[in-house]
Amino acid sequence: MKVILMGELRGKGGEGDIVDVAQGYAENYLFPNRMAQPATPGNIKQLEERRHNIAEREAKRIADANALKQTLDGKSVTVEARIGDDGQLFGSVTTSMIADAIKEQLNVEVDRKRIEHAAAIKTVGRHQVTINLYRDINAELTVLVGVDEKEPEEEAEASEADEGENAEAEKPAEEAAEAPAEQ
Repeated sequence: MKVILMGELRGKGGEGDIVDVAQGYAENYLFPNRMAQPATPGNIKQLEERRHNIAEREAKRIADANALKQTLDGKSVTVEARIGDDGQLFGSVTTSMIADAIKEQLNVEVDRKRIEHAAAIKTVGRHQVTINLYRDINAELTVLVGVDEKEPEEEAEASEADEGENAEAEKPAEEAAEAPAEQ
């Protein structure tokens, strides 16, 4: 079934493209989600009238993606994770962790779904990831993984010491509040 795409559909095409898809996919997913419309003669005529606007939006998206590529390409971000004695992580570094690190360190908002890496990041060190910015415009980014396991334990001990001091400071205040009640 031929349909006209209303926006970018990964692996199929971009806004205004006429593509051939399975009828069930079109009727059950694309049409209800307003991602496409049937390629009828009337819709094709309307598409031709909108071609200029579509071309302008496409040029803007490409320019924005290229600007973002200049910002991200070749940069590196650090992701903190707990590490065991053997250099393995407790768990793995997720794309949402990478997206948060990019936002925090480079001040750039990136959708986690656009971040691609060959295998799960479960070891300490440098890892290359690719960010799919728009169609065939990609940025390469280095993710540095590494925080020693002992650091969170030291922080926990320090926070427990702080809590102990606060508890001792609260006891005299509670006793002072109870003292007038006894008289």
